[in-house]
Amino acid sequence: MKRSAVFTFVILALILAAAPLIQAQTAFKVTFKFESGGKKLPAGDYLVSKAADGLIIFKQVSTGKETTLPVTGPAAPPEPAVAEPRIVFDEVGAFEPSYTEYFTIYTVGEVWLSGTEGYVIHVTKGQHKTKTIVGEAPKK
Repeated sequence: MKRSAVFTFVILALILAAAPLIQAQTAFKVTFKFESGGKKLPAGDYLVSKAADGLIIFKQVSTGKETTLPVTGPAAPPEPAVAEPRIVFDEVGAFEPSYTEYFTIYTVGEVWLSGTEGYVIHVTKGQHKTKTIVGEAPKK
């Protein structure tokens, strides 16, 4: 009896200790292929969250494959403030190796899991446009 009570207490303590590490996931539908940190990701539905070690995790819904992206720092709050979660992509143009076909590359610039919690993933220097994908706020 005493042994099972101790075992139950240990399991409960482990669950409570892990609770802050479990982050809510925000759903995003990305309609184009994109890249970040040398990793190429296909278009599709993603669940995005922040890991306890500071990395941003992109989990592809269809395959369950997780890709982690390092954070370079906090993002400056936008003016005016925006409440919904979003991903800001940097959009740059490039040529195929044959230099005959022009195409667009989308790189993850910022990830906002809420209106106030934003992270810089990559800074594109030089001329570029931005494209923003709005996500679904996590259900509480």
